[in-house]
Amino acid sequence: MLLNLSNHHSSNWQPKQIEAAKKSYGEITDLNFPNIHPEWDELQVSELAKEYADKCVQAINKTVDTVNAIHVMGEMTFSYAFVKLVESYHIQCIASTTERVVTLNNNGEKISSFNFIKFRKYSKP
Repeated sequence: MLLNLSNHHSSNWQPKQIEAAKKSYGEITDLNFPNIHPEWDELQVSELAKEYADKCVQAINKTVDTVNAIHVMGEMTFSYAFVKLVESYHIQCIASTTERVVTLNNNGEKISSFNFIKFRKYSKP
């Protein structure tokens, strides 16, 4: 199972990304990335990371899938704390890599699109 902890629901992913996720992990389960208030201190972020790590570990412990990972894309300090916590349970965390394509419209405004390339591991637990 791939737990998708991001602000980008898997139903909106490009077909190439969905195919890569299903090929490697089977089922995709979405979990909305939490809102991290910019005024929070490190302790508040760490406490929320612990809460989300517990949710994800419980979800993975309930699955019968033998290959599991968590796709983590979001606010950097939360992501770092979350990944460190989850890796202590020997659960792999991954990020999606994209190629940014910038074009100009008729008004000279930049339009960016992102093409999925692959999933990259945060580290090897």
